[in-house]
Amino acid sequence: MHSVFAIFITLVIALILAMLPMPDWTVWLRPAWVLMVLIYWAMTVPYRVSVGVAWFTGIVVDLLNGTLLGEHALAFTIVIYFVSRMYIRLRMYPLLQQGFFILIFVLLYQFILYCIQGFIGALPKSHLYWLSLITSMLLWPWLYVLMRDFRRWFKVA
Repeated sequence: MHSVFAIFITLVIALILAMLPMPDWTVWLRPAWVLMVLIYWAMTVPYRVSVGVAWFTGIVVDLLNGTLLGEHALAFTIVIYFVSRMYIRLRMYPLLQQGFFILIFVLLYQFILYCIQGFIGALPKSHLYWLSLITSMLLWPWLYVLMRDFRRWFKVA
């Protein structure tokens, strides 16, 4: 029961971080908090957090953001599917190499969102849309260490 609660708490914190207001000039630098937390849990406890949790979390993000229903759910589901297919390899890599994979996963996530937004005619107005790739990659080592300590504290196995 502790493990489900710990996973839920981290996802709620990630949702709060994703919804916090930011100054206009930093809005493009917002990391993909929810996706990174999902990736962490899918890497460390893939039998608890997988495609279903990613889909449900994506629906919640869609409802909170007021975006097209299923947009984030589809993107999260596809990314977490790939993470769940290669979680053993990902866990073996050092944090810097994991950061490179985070860059690829966030790129895939944002590309899916970009395609969906292009299809409905709501493309981002700036090329700065892609900057969150860099911030997500740079924050990954710190988030990983923080989440690892949190997982150990709550004894999530």
